[in-house]
Amino acid sequence: MPYAAIADLIARYGEQELVQLTDRTGAGVIDAAVAERALADAEAEVNGYLAVRHTLPLASVPPLLARIACDIARYRLWDDRASEEVRMRYEDARRVLEAIAA
Repeated sequence: MPYAAIADLIARYGEQELVQLTDRTGAGVIDAAVAERALADAEAEVNGYLAVRHTLPLASVPPLLARIACDIARYRLWDDRASEEVRMRYEDARRVLEAIAA
């Protein structure tokens, strides 16, 4: 069960930002493959922390993990152009995951 979906990214950050971050062809729409790849990368990062203390896959996804996965995916999509706010949300997400793993 994935921690977050494209709909979660849209709900949190807006469709326009997702178009900006994923549209590699100039079509003016979200490239689902790019967004899904970022979400899969985020899920792998979350699992790296959770596997220390929890059996995976989880039976259900807590809302906290959905938010964390979205923040990580967003940061990864922005790449080296991430704003301070995007970077801080990513770092906050990592700190929470580190606490969960500890």
